Amino acid sequence: MEVSSSVRGTFVHLVKDVFPSLTTEDPLYNVIALASILMVALVIYIIARLVVRPQIASWVYKTNNLWDNALQEHGFFRRLMHLFPALFIFLITPILIDSESVFHGLLIKSAQLYMFYSGLLALFALLSTIEDVYNASALSKRAPITGFIQVLKLGFAILTILFSISLIVDKSPLLLVSGLTAIAAVLLLIFRDTILGFVAGIQIAANRMFNTGDWIAMPKYEVDGEILEIGLTNVKVQNWDKTISTLPTYSLTTEAVKNWRGMQESGGRRIKRAVHINIHSIKLCDSKMLDRFSKVRYISEYIENKTNELRAFHRDYSIDESDLLNSRRLTNIGTFRAYLEAYLRKHALVNQSLTLMVRQLPPTELGLPLEIYCFSARKDWVEYEHIQADIFDHVMAMLSVFDLEAYQRDGHLTQLSHCFPVSESQPAKQADAADKPTE
Repeated sequence: MEVSSSVRGTFVHLVKDVFPSLTTEDPLYNVIALASILMVALVIYIIARLVVRPQIASWVYKTNNLWDNALQEHGFFRRLMHLFPALFIFLITPILIDSESVFHGLLIKSAQLYMFYSGLLALFALLSTIEDVYNASALSKRAPITGFIQVLKLGFAILTILFSISLIVDKSPLLLVSGLTAIAAVLLLIFRDTILGFVAGIQIAANRMFNTGDWIAMPKYEVDGEILEIGLTNVKVQNWDKTISTLPTYSLTTEAVKNWRGMQESGGRRIKRAVHINIHSIKLCDSKMLDRFSKVRYISEYIENKTNELRAFHRDYSIDESDLLNSRRLTNIGTFRAYLEAYLRKHALVNQSLTLMVRQLPPTELGLPLEIYCFSARKDWVEYEHIQADIFDHVMAMLSVFDLEAYQRDGHLTQLSHCFPVSESQPAKQADAADKPTE
């Protein structure tokens, strides 16, 4: 009280030095007081902006901490500077201006509103800093907090608006809140996506369903790419063609979504592709073929073991090996399948600890599908495609070694044309026949 009286007395004395006949009840006094308060507040803001804030920035960049750098980047200190002039106006106005003056209430409420919204923006910067620091930590790989940060921002914004309205109308905030129950249905419609997104965010975080950086695919929305951000109401996904898709957050919990995180965290990426073999090229192996196959490094031991096994079988059952009806013989397709499996077992870029097999699928009108099922040790898309292409380059090139052919429609038609050649004399004979008169 003594400080307030001293400040007021000093100000009144300075005013009377300029205007000797002026009293505190005179309207001109309030105008002078208002102008003086605003001018000093402006000076305080300029000093805070040009002197205090650069000094804080220099201190921040001298430290090795990341959190204070994030505060500076999000403008936390810049927004705090607005609180100083508003706080000065709020404190000095009751001292210099009488409460009966219209300027008193106007300045007090304006200063309070200014502090509310400056504090809200500073709080937003603080929350954004917390989000950045969290995203830079290892915990961000387990659960995103972007949605929760947005919920907090929305909640603080709603509270600020409620306090602002209650300040302007001079009513209790509880009275305003109680009045909102009458329009609760309208608010539910307005904030429908927000509520659904908030619930979905809790499910996503609790169950670790998705996270930023996950590769997801949603055919319904033509989405296939990495999650950039999981927000309160929207999820941003960058597709592999570099386009950005924006989805409702709740769609991640209500729609069918394929998450490739399991593949990325596993030991390999699956290769599952078939080569269609022309059924007409499948045959039994004769001795010449077996001699040729035995020189192939990967299956030389396989050929020897199979030959000894078949020889023992024929001996035990007294079967002549030349008896095609009762003897057992190797086939080129079976030998080729054994070769491919041995080739994959020796491949340095195929994960040997995961499932690896070469299998036959049911024959179709396109031939006999011979499928390779294994896992690439490299999961990066480009490297994965190179490994897969190299494997099938080798598969296609080795078909002829085992007297096999890949099926394709035009090649099959060409083979039929070789089976039924058309002689050069046939067109001439057909022409002569056309010239003969009919009886």
